[in-house]
Amino acid sequence: MTKKKRTFISFDWALKHLLREKANHDVLEGFISTVLKTDIKIKRLLESEGNKDREEAKSNRVDLLAEDSAGDLLLIEVQGEPEFAYFQRMLFGASKLVTEYIDSGENYEHVKRVYSINIVYFDLGQGEDCVYEGKTEFCGLTKHDVLQLSPFQKQKFKAEAVSDLYPRYIILKVNDFNRWSRNSLDQWLYFLSTTDIPEDADAPGLREAREKLDRMRMGRDEGILYDRYLMDRAILRNQMITARGEGYIEGVNQGMTEGLEKGREVERAELAKKMKADGMPAELIAKYTGLTVETIDSL
Repeated sequence: MTKKKRTFISFDWALKHLLREKANHDVLEGFISTVLKTDIKIKRLLESEGNKDREEAKSNRVDLLAEDSAGDLLLIEVQGEPEFAYFQRMLFGASKLVTEYIDSGENYEHVKRVYSINIVYFDLGQGEDCVYEGKTEFCGLTKHDVLQLSPFQKQKFKAEAVSDLYPRYIILKVNDFNRWSRNSLDQWLYFLSTTDIPEDADAPGLREAREKLDRMRMGRDEGILYDRYLMDRAILRNQMITARGEGYIEGVNQGMTEGLEKGREVERAELAKKMKADGMPAELIAKYTGLTVETIDSL
């Protein structure tokens, strides 16, 4: 008898609904540690204006903001739809965190370091790699040297390079990644792309994810919502492939994004009506559809 293959909840769904719980932080810590190549321990999850749930927020954007044991800020964003200005959005998000988490009049030495980790499911820019790192350096125009910290600054800021004081950006382009290997980062990229975790997975956090992100752990109502989400994502993926194949994706990105958003608004309203008819509380419907309680009451 063939053993049924286990299925796992996608990482972006888990970020919204599961990984915010303290008991599941080991999955997040494993992922972040693998990406940043250093051991990360989450001290707490934080709120900012960028990651608060709002009715008008784009449904394809998933934000999670954490502070690690060193006091650095860790921002994780997931973007499913093409956005030609996504580079600027990364800059805006990181810069906003810098200003949000320093008090007026406080010395600049207390500016927090920000790590912006971006998981994108589309072809962002032009490049052949799956993982890109961005950092700030100051290069000499005549001698072509890189400006360094003084010994005092290194001791004071607990940093080795000027770039350590500025936001660090990581971009994971996972839309077509399907290579499984013994490399921990490759294993995470494979999971992010396929939502599959093979038995021999040993990357930090993935072993814990095998148990905590098991699809079978979902309740009935949550499972229905998750299945609808997967269907929406599959439709979006097919639309992107079609647009790319017809060669006009750059020209229609904005229109497609707006059209899909309007379509999803109608879909959320229809879903809310059905859940309401089944007797589900308005607060629970609001949690899973993104609609306000007032909107749900008016349906």
